Amino acid sequence: MKTTMLHNKMIHLDRIDRETFQSIYENGKKGLLVCPECGEKVRFYIGIEKEPHFYHIMDKDTKCRDSTMIESSPSHEEYSEFNGFRMPVSRTITSVKESEITYKNAQAVKNIPPFTPIKQLDTTYSNKYIQDLWDSGIMLDFAQSDAVSCIDGPLLVLAGAGSGKTRVLTTRTAYMICERKIDPKSIMLVTFTAKAAAEMKKRLIMYPQMGQKSIQQIVTGTFHSIFYRILVFHNPEKWASHKLLSKGWQREQLIKQVGRSLNIDEKEFAIDLALQQISYWKNSLIPPLKVKPESAWEERVALLYEQYEQLKDNEGYFDFDDMLVGCYILFQNEPSVLKKYQDRFQYLLIDEFQDINKVQYELMKMISAKSRNICAVGDDDQSIYAFRGSDPKYLLDFEKDFPGANIMKLNQNYRSAHEIVSTANQVIVQNKLRHSKKMNAQFSGEKLPILFYPYDEEEEATSIVTDIQEKIALGFEPQNFAILFRTNSGSRAVFERLANSSLPFKIEQDAESFYDRFIVKSMLSFLQLSINEEDQNAIKNILPALFVKQTAMKDLIAESILKDCSLLECLKYIKTGFSFQEQKLRKVIPVIRSISKLSPQTAITNIEKELGYQDFIKKRGNEGNKMERGSDDLKDLKVAAKNFTTIQEFLDHVEHMRAMNNEIKQMSKKNQHAITLSTIHRAKGLEYKVVYIIGANEGTLPHEYALESYRNGDYSPMEEERRLMYVAMTRAMEYLYISIPEKNRGKKSNPSRFLTPITNIHRIK
Repeated sequence: MKTTMLHNKMIHLDRIDRETFQSIYENGKKGLLVCPECGEKVRFYIGIEKEPHFYHIMDKDTKCRDSTMIESSPSHEEYSEFNGFRMPVSRTITSVKESEITYKNAQAVKNIPPFTPIKQLDTTYSNKYIQDLWDSGIMLDFAQSDAVSCIDGPLLVLAGAGSGKTRVLTTRTAYMICERKIDPKSIMLVTFTAKAAAEMKKRLIMYPQMGQKSIQQIVTGTFHSIFYRILVFHNPEKWASHKLLSKGWQREQLIKQVGRSLNIDEKEFAIDLALQQISYWKNSLIPPLKVKPESAWEERVALLYEQYEQLKDNEGYFDFDDMLVGCYILFQNEPSVLKKYQDRFQYLLIDEFQDINKVQYELMKMISAKSRNICAVGDDDQSIYAFRGSDPKYLLDFEKDFPGANIMKLNQNYRSAHEIVSTANQVIVQNKLRHSKKMNAQFSGEKLPILFYPYDEEEEATSIVTDIQEKIALGFEPQNFAILFRTNSGSRAVFERLANSSLPFKIEQDAESFYDRFIVKSMLSFLQLSINEEDQNAIKNILPALFVKQTAMKDLIAESILKDCSLLECLKYIKTGFSFQEQKLRKVIPVIRSISKLSPQTAITNIEKELGYQDFIKKRGNEGNKMERGSDDLKDLKVAAKNFTTIQEFLDHVEHMRAMNNEIKQMSKKNQHAITLSTIHRAKGLEYKVVYIIGANEGTLPHEYALESYRNGDYSPMEEERRLMYVAMTRAMEYLYISIPEKNRGKKSNPSRFLTPITNIHRIK
């Protein structure tokens, strides 16, 4: 059906504004849409592979005729009474037909090469141990077998997505111990997460001839855990665990203390981003005095960095970054200590080598300098942690730093269907700085990857949730699904849609509610004050945006009591010593009072314009950040606000979503049978039967930061963004959906340039 009745008014699906689709959908959920013919309630369908339409909630034996037919039939013509006679209502011949909306159907990627099944491998190996592994069910292809048995000298294993790198690492370790009789105490197996290290040990026990004692003797762990143990052994007093700033809030507390001494207001300055930048410099082995700031913001962070390091030293504290930098300095200053570990660790195996940073790389070079038996396993196409200091150049330059190194490629993807692998290949091949390789799938799937075109973030979220509900009805499980996004703010709409559904889902443990993000929370406080001028928390939250110190809060409360007026009105009594600032504070009061009757979206726009909110965002310093931008948060807030008519209604929704976020976070760790909401970064290394990539637009993926860098002649961020797209695509095992909204943050948006190679498409039947 293409027509329905809402509040006794006929709605023609082909003649309404596309931006009203979500509102109509919500009205259908509320039971406000009715069939024009039978009067029963109907719903509005918004999905991925079918066009939007109205449908009856309860299946009927005889379907109602579409109201477009009813409207044009003689029996349904409009009449008027005139002198006792029923006369047809005249229609002007000059009436203009209402413009029809354009709806772009979902498209399937077309230019996929035919699938060529892999020939049955000859399962006869010359190596007896590997043959025994095969016979016991641990199977290796020939490339994997070669990587396992190449033990002496430097080796770089280029392990593409889904190529079985963990199997290669564990099998290689078992082979070294059981076949080559290498002392397990001389092997160092480095991973990037404690979970990966535990998984390695768990797999090793399954190998023939491997005993628990041998596994325990292998030095296995993350970079931090291994090198921290070395530091503690040589200087237990300095590196005592109680001196570690192990919690994020401890580092923040210290940096805020430093900031106060430098007159940097924590409410005005992006402290979390400053800590991230400091960590980047430390992992890149750039000490405070050698920092070369590239912006005014970085100049202030460099000052914080210098003072932060001094304060830590004075108090005897250290953070996680110091574990690696400290060990690097130890090896540099005490060659005899370095020699001890060079002699002990004859064989190094490093997982996820593409994620390595400067200090980690230098440590590996130091320890392996004598034996040269270093095996690095990674994929330059999945290097996505530049903000932590990782760089694919370490993998690309491996042969230069380790002359005579063997290079082996694992190019069989055992995870994803041929259609997904081929699509991902076409995307990543556009990168210039990479090892040439082409992944091959082991099976062909039933579905081609799908590109779909929702109107905006709201319709995108509805489409995805509808598609998930349909698939679950067909037998899929919630844990089969992942919804991936570039930045956390991009998940706001889909989180809200899932929160209002009965579907179980999980989010990252440290994911804050969108409405608790600093810039968003501050703007919402202006709205709260328009409802309640005595809201102390709201006053506290707006002071930074007005460039007023938090110490003014005591004066506001005192003035409120003395002058018997609201906290909001007391803003006009604050004395800052600057007439222009005091004039602005007086202006805040009428501006806030004027928005109380406006729609929340209009109210936000007015606050932004009248009170110079963008100046505050720029001064806070995170506009150049690679991951999240304050101005983007504000745009997202406007999109969220447009669905509500009153400020109070919107604020009620905000509180509900905050509560839901906390509830979902509490349940996420326990609930493994749930849909996954994740950034692409966090999803790396994982796999799902069905993957939805949202926001495949210019400015989102690739991020605006990469576009700016590209325009300024720096191509590396753009290549990393393309790798992010590749990582997201290769998480999918059977079904891949890529969303390309027509609008992004309220403005017309263009499809991601990364999709250009795969947009030779045909319409889904």
